[in-house]
Amino acid sequence: MKSGTANEELIAAILNGAFETPLWSTFLTQLRATTNADFCTLIFSAPGRPLGEAVHLFAGEESIENVDFVYHKYHASLDFLGDLEMQEGRVYGFDELYPPKPQYSAFYNEIVVAAGITECLMAKVVEPSGIGAWLCVSRRTGTFTPRDEMLMKQIVPLLRGALRGYVALEQQRFTATITGDAMRRLHFAWMTLDGQGRIIDHDIEAGRVLTLSNVLAKGVNGMLAIRPNPLKSDILAGIRDISQNPQARARAFTLNRDPWLDMLLLPMTANRLSANPKATVIAYIHGDSWHATDRCEQLSQLFGLSRSEAKLALAVSRGMTIAQAAESLGIKIETARKCSKIIYAKTGAGGMPDLVRIVMRSVLALAHKD
Repeated sequence: MKSGTANEELIAAILNGAFETPLWSTFLTQLRATTNADFCTLIFSAPGRPLGEAVHLFAGEESIENVDFVYHKYHASLDFLGDLEMQEGRVYGFDELYPPKPQYSAFYNEIVVAAGITECLMAKVVEPSGIGAWLCVSRRTGTFTPRDEMLMKQIVPLLRGALRGYVALEQQRFTATITGDAMRRLHFAWMTLDGQGRIIDHDIEAGRVLTLSNVLAKGVNGMLAIRPNPLKSDILAGIRDISQNPQARARAFTLNRDPWLDMLLLPMTANRLSANPKATVIAYIHGDSWHATDRCEQLSQLFGLSRSEAKLALAVSRGMTIAQAAESLGIKIETARKCSKIIYAKTGAGGMPDLVRIVMRSVLALAHKD
């Protein structure tokens, strides 16, 4: 590779580095070879955080583990990079960086002097969110050329763009992790389907439902298998209708009552480049890993309800009317209505919709039974 020029191979390594493990390993290896450096490091850190918490990437003769150990040993001393008033995009040489301030002498002696580093080039990169990165190539003998310095300058805007993409990706991953954990705790799952009811994709929780549920399963050729048959007919009809008419109304189905499992079918109106084009319907699944007896006991503990009151509150919170709940529990409608007033008083609910909201948003929604 010709020194002084960021050719296609090096550019590709910069752009693809965010998807490697370790990060940017190919880029650092190629940059080290291009500049004939003994070591190549990339350190980046969030604004306001000590550099001891930074991500440190390395390519060189020594093992990454040993270098990381020494860096973390002197994590406080790493902050000398932050103390340097480096101009972004400018390439700094050894004499401008070392020796550092007296408080960083231990780090300097064990890292720089012990490694025999006599020459280096370092550039600072800052992406839009404020995360700073320091790219450095260093040598034990010989000097870097003006072409090496020019290469480092060319790399800065490329690395800034790649780092910006990496930060955005990490933010999305963090958001997805938190959202996924909340969905898991609330017992929500999703799967996408084609117009015939074939499963195109699903999340982990939906996979659990398909494996463990007595109602839903993944059948032959990936078809959504549903039991019992009358329910299957209704759901497949809803899938076909929504698939053929994106403006069709959403369809909701109660799949099982104990433990609870329901489904909401919606059109795939938010397709993205990453979505499978065969998917035309998204199914949201909401379940409960607890049986009704367990939930009633928890409701009793949380709101001070009697056993019969807890049964009625749970039935109503799961979508039943007072009349349906009374029939299901084998009591008179008037008895259920009187009981509901007691439940409203104990839970602070202003009526049935409020009761549903209180029960469904209580800490019970976060309880797991794996």
